Amino acid sequence: MLKDKVVIIIGGSGLIGKAFVKSAMQNHATVINADINQPNTKLDCEFIHTDITNKSSLDNLIELTSQKYGKIDAVVNSAYPRTKNFSNHFFDVEYEDFCTNTNLQLGGAFLVMQRFAKFFKSQGYGNIITLSSIQGVVAPKFQTYKNTQMSSPVAYSAIKSGVIHLSRYLAKYLKGNNIRVNCISPGGILDNQNEIFLSQYKDVCLNKGMLDPDDICGALIFLLSDYSQFINGQNIIVDDGFCL
Repeated sequence: MLKDKVVIIIGGSGLIGKAFVKSAMQNHATVINADINQPNTKLDCEFIHTDITNKSSLDNLIELTSQKYGKIDAVVNSAYPRTKNFSNHFFDVEYEDFCTNTNLQLGGAFLVMQRFAKFFKSQGYGNIITLSSIQGVVAPKFQTYKNTQMSSPVAYSAIKSGVIHLSRYLAKYLKGNNIRVNCISPGGILDNQNEIFLSQYKDVCLNKGMLDPDDICGALIFLLSDYSQFINGQNIIVDDGFCL
């Protein structure tokens, strides 16, 4: 489905990013994993060290990839930079930490969009896909965290809602340039959460509850493919009905 497409996956060493890399490769894309960290498991694709908060790093990624392959068809931003205090409960969040996390994730998303939009405009076409979240679509369902130490980070909601609207802004701004800009908003992803949370989370969904990273890949492949050539400025929700 993606034969002859050159796809950069930023954050390809992460939980969802690794699934994205594997799925894109299975669909015959040429994949570049651009991450600040090497993957902890072997991925049979090129790795380019990349920091989404550094303009020169992103420009270097674009230059290396475009020179080697002659083009870039799409970029997928699944990077998830955050501080160690990112998950603090609302009243424990320091202003400086909120600003830092917003700068890292939302600021990084902006920089990825800006640098790739500039390249895609000169190339004559392009495809920008950013990972958002259901927490950017609806308010958290705090009952899912009852009797656990977990909560939904306030910065996360601000960041992910910002990513969605930033994508819409850019899609409209780039009218007439043959560049698509879309989001994917996953529901919760399994990552060793405790059983109390998993049970309570499943109660607010329709079937499975928490999703595996592979469950998001169908939406990604669709947005990378020519089947979605007129999907632009949209947010694709994959959440097993969490938002209902």
